[in-house]
Formats: sequence, C-alpha cells, structure tokens
Amino acid sequence: MSYLLRLVVPDRPGALGAVATALGAAGIDIVSLDVLERGNGIAVDDVVVDLPGDRLPDSLITVVQAVEGVQVESLRPFAGPLDTHRELDLLDALARGNHAPTGLLTEELPRVFHSGWAVILEGSAQPAPLPASAVLAASDAAPAFTGLTLPWLPLTGPRLLPSDGSWLPERWQEMALEMMAVPYGSTGALVLGRSGGPAFRRSELLRLAHLTGIAATVAQLPPA
Repeated sequence: MSYLLRLVVPDRPGALGAVATALGAAGIDIVSLDVLERGNGIAVDDVVVDLPGDRLPDSLITVVQAVEGVQVESLRPFAGPLDTHRELDLLDALARGNHAPTGLLTEELPRVFHSGWAVILEGSAQPAPLPASAVLAASDAAPAFTGLTLPWLPLTGPRLLPSDGSWLPERWQEMALEMMAVPYGSTGALVLGRSGGPAFRRSELLRLAHLTGIAATVAQLPPA
C-alpha cells in the first residue's frame, strides 16, 4: 500500500539521501518526492512510498525518525495515479478545451496537491449565507458549502484557512479540515482541502495561486 509522508529534513548535503538509504534498508520503496519548502536550515518534503504488506504504517515513522534531525509531520494513505508532470498535463487539458475549466480544475487539482477535494465558489453573495447557485463546481469528496457564511469572501488574495476558523461548522472542525483558497475570476474563489492534515504551507498556497492564474489564462485561449 502507498503512503504519503511529509518530512521536515535538515537542509544539508546528504540528509535526504540518508532518509532514502534508511527506507531502502527497511525494504520500503520511494515512489515520488516533492520538495515543498526550503529555508531556515530545513526542507519540507512530500514523499510517497510503497509499504510491504507485512509492515505496519507506524514502522515508517520509526525508520525515518531514526535519521538524525528528521521529523515526520504527517503520515496518511495515498491513493491515485502518480505523475511527475501533473501540472503540465492539467494545463494541456485546459488548452485542448474538451472539458469545462471549472470541472477540470476541481477534478485534477486535488491530485496535483495530494489533497482530498476542491470546490469553486462565486463569492459576490457574501456575507450572506452561500446559495447553492454559488457553488460553480466541486469534486466528489467536497463538503457542502451551501448555507455557510464565509467572511473571507470575496478574496483579495491567496489565503490559508486553518481548521480552527470560527466560521467552520463544528463537524468540519472535528474532521480537522485544512483548506487554502485563491481568487478565481472576478469575485470567486477556488478552495482546496483535506481532512486530518497536514496543514497547507505557504509555499503550497503560492503554488496554487500561480497555477490557478495560469489555468485561467490558458482556458481563455482558442482550443488546441
């Protein structure tokens, strides 16, 4: 079974290699690696690994944290296809014009960012409760935003939406629902979320804003 490890690794030569060596010695294969952040002497990496069927997930934490200075920020099961060109494939699909941009973004962005769901909202109705018509597109796993009052709409810029926000329904807080949102269109927002963490980092937020901006431009081009 595949798992996604978020690691905080000392930003020094050989640190990530030591992690790879420890995992390999334990019979655990690294399938993909994304570097999320570097700075202040540390690097934050998302690592997808294949765990042998006779091993418990907790063994991943034991193996990795045996490497000096390495910490596991989160561990969760990973499902879905792996593709090192996920973002390019998304932009290519938008350029071809065979799918509605909103539907394509909500379907593909969760895979790009290893998250659970995405939703696109029209924010002009705020601060009143959000009507059903304001949900422009949503992935299958997205929670229901209809009827919520979202004080952060309309967005003026990219924003992290932590799981302890006062506007969140109690059930969402219990699920430790982490979210980030970026402007979409003139008054709307694209929201990406996942349950149980890890919290989105600023580097992920800026990457989402950049990709969404490019996607909006590409979607306006004549079909390829």
